[in-house]
Amino acid sequence: MGVQLSPSGNALATAQAIRDKMTELERYFPQGMSWTVPYDSSRFVKISIGKVVETLVEAVALVFLVMFLFLQNWRYTVIPTIVVPIALLGTFAVLLALGFSINVLTMFGMVLVIGIVVDDAIVVVENVERIMSEEGLSPREATRKAMGQISGAIVGITVVLISVFLPLAFFSGSVGNIYRQFAAVMGVSIAFSAFFALSLTPALCATLLKPVEAGHHHAKTGFFGGFNRGFSRTAKGYEGWLAKLLPRAGRSLVIYVAIVAAAGVVYMRLPTSFLPNEDQGTMLVNIQLPPGATQERTRAVIEQVEGFMLKQPEVQSMVGVLGFSFSGQGQNAALAFVTLKDWSERTGPGSSAQAVAGRAFGALAGVRDAFIFPLSPPPIPELGSASGFSFRLQDRGGQGFDALMAARNQMMGMASKSPVLTQVRPDGLEPAPQLQLDIDRDKAAALGVGYDSIATTLATALGSAYVNDFPNAGRLQRVVVQADAPARMQPDDLLRLTVNNAKGQVVPFAAFASTRWVVGATTATPRCASAAVRRPATARVTRWPRWKSSLLNCLQVLRLNGRASHVKKSWPARRLTSCTHSPSWRCFCVWPRCTKAGPFRCR
Repeated sequence: MGVQLSPSGNALATAQAIRDKMTELERYFPQGMSWTVPYDSSRFVKISIGKVVETLVEAVALVFLVMFLFLQNWRYTVIPTIVVPIALLGTFAVLLALGFSINVLTMFGMVLVIGIVVDDAIVVVENVERIMSEEGLSPREATRKAMGQISGAIVGITVVLISVFLPLAFFSGSVGNIYRQFAAVMGVSIAFSAFFALSLTPALCATLLKPVEAGHHHAKTGFFGGFNRGFSRTAKGYEGWLAKLLPRAGRSLVIYVAIVAAAGVVYMRLPTSFLPNEDQGTMLVNIQLPPGATQERTRAVIEQVEGFMLKQPEVQSMVGVLGFSFSGQGQNAALAFVTLKDWSERTGPGSSAQAVAGRAFGALAGVRDAFIFPLSPPPIPELGSASGFSFRLQDRGGQGFDALMAARNQMMGMASKSPVLTQVRPDGLEPAPQLQLDIDRDKAAALGVGYDSIATTLATALGSAYVNDFPNAGRLQRVVVQADAPARMQPDDLLRLTVNNAKGQVVPFAAFASTRWVVGATTATPRCASAAVRRPATARVTRWPRWKSSLLNCLQVLRLNGRASHVKKSWPARRLTSCTHSPSWRCFCVWPRCTKAGPFRCR
């Protein structure tokens, strides 16, 4: 059972709620049945936010120690320390109003903004302390005079800083979505910092600070005295070095240009990417077999993948899904979710998710019956299915499907030889044999058969159609009509289907349709980008509508001898009226358990 988080959902709360609910329902399970969570993406979210919170606490503690080292008075230090968490709380409130969430991006912005938030409060405290020391004023009077001197400077620097981060909020696309939250955190925190520097910080200064004598220079002894003397010597040395450098402006300018050029060279040589790839504690294995491969072959390949993965010391568990992958849907597709052990147990070299994926790619490349691609999840789950990038090749010249596939194979061959690319693979299932049903519009129109009737018959026979509900053994059961499996196994079975024309007469498909085998693109999953081409009077049967319902419900078949359109709603248990629509049609009823005997059989 897969659970996908809604756009406004809380990942951690949802994961915990699911675990609590499953624990509650566990006592109702049959004997010997248990549950487990083989793949949980919230693990990485939880540990990421936990690490950022630790960094946030460390940053606040470091700011406190630095302020105490330079201000050397706990009263002066505690005022900026009080302002910082209040400004951050105000930022959280604004993020909630804007519809943002607490995630790695917003918490990272919180860490960076701490140093900016505390600056305004430090400026106010230092100016008040200077006026008290030089003029001997009381804390209240010194605060009033200090705010008259620096209020304009605080407003000016706040506007400048906000103007630096505000444009990031107007970026478009995926980059804009990423930077918008970061810009909101920085801009709102800086605005709150200025607001509290003009309101809360002066009130704290007038309340907490004690008056000092005029001309008192705060001579210190011990540790602080040694620090002050060392800092003064360092400042004087820097001033002397700067005085010698200023007369040689040309030489200094050359050195500055050399530094800028070196920074540019290093910047150009650094590898670039959209977002850095991270070890999220999970891996994905995309499995694709040749077109037409059966489920048994796919299962055998999954067992080989499972055998290799579970032998790796970094792997904790693996679960495989048949019939679905990032490439598409079908018996020749599969997807495996690999959960790695906790990060604390994978501290050695080559134990990261990227390293394990690379090692598995090389080892599983020897499986001749399938293309196996171990993948590391993307940094942002909704942006693609793996790290890297996707390339779309378009047939703008109308050369046809064969020419497009030849160009794709040529491009992939060239890309595989590139030293900067790895794991080059096609996005989607390989072309597979398909049964094409050609309908002669003229013949169908002459026979009075409408296209909507043809489409409805195909959808009902090959897929299914809901009829109604009926009470049975105290339960309300659903009746679903579908052609029986033996009656839809061969191409000729399509031509044996019948459809009613405008006069109510039964017309076989063979009177206006023909079948032939073609090779074409396989229907892609909604996760993959694909293009569908519709041809007039042509229908390609690539998958059966509503087939997923047979995977989710235990359907039991009642053999009918009655016309589906004349079925009554109040049937006695296990007894239905007769039908003359087609001898090969059957009706399904959704049954909670496959234990009924008699005419019922589990599908």
